[in-house]
Amino acid sequence: MNLKEKSSFIIAKLDELFPEVPIPLIHKDPFTLLVAVVLSAQCTDERVNLITPKLFKLADTPEKMASLSPEQIKEAIISCGLSGQKSKAIHRLSEMIRDDYENSVPANFEALESLPGVGHKTASVVMSQAFGVPAFPVDTHIHRLAYRWGLSSGKNVEQTEKDLKHLFPEDLWNKLHLQIIYYGRKYCPARNHKIDSCPICQRLGS
Repeated sequence: MNLKEKSSFIIAKLDELFPEVPIPLIHKDPFTLLVAVVLSAQCTDERVNLITPKLFKLADTPEKMASLSPEQIKEAIISCGLSGQKSKAIHRLSEMIRDDYENSVPANFEALESLPGVGHKTASVVMSQAFGVPAFPVDTHIHRLAYRWGLSSGKNVEQTEKDLKHLFPEDLWNKLHLQIIYYGRKYCPARNHKIDSCPICQRLGS
């Protein structure tokens, strides 16, 4: 099966298995999504979703978040990994959004990536899911599956992102990256992977 055939099969199978793909992180607007994605680094979505209600009850806008101290933010997110580092980043990015962007999360990659705690993957998630701009955020699930399925060399996430963007139609990127995440969690884990119960790997022989 060549790459074009693989990509067509993967698109069809993911649409069959996951026709609807809600964003895994609880949020209500671009700012709360941004904060949730920052928190998700080295922390599961499930854990983040347990933490954010308490945090957003304290502050759910850049202005309110900036008015808290980093210590208050840390106390609310203490059960999340790297809470000290993340609390400082969330506090500072909230100040910057308040002061430099009139309390609105900027809708461009360069501005987002200039914020503390926001790398390319986080910016890609916000651009795709909050603003509908085509992007292909590559997390560990997507990086691993792209290599397992023979879609990318798997050398690094940057190369995987380029390969997947080249392979799949742009209008599918925003949905497809979520579909692959859901698929990886349910059918294609890193450990104890059973090819017989993995619909895509079973067909691809990977």
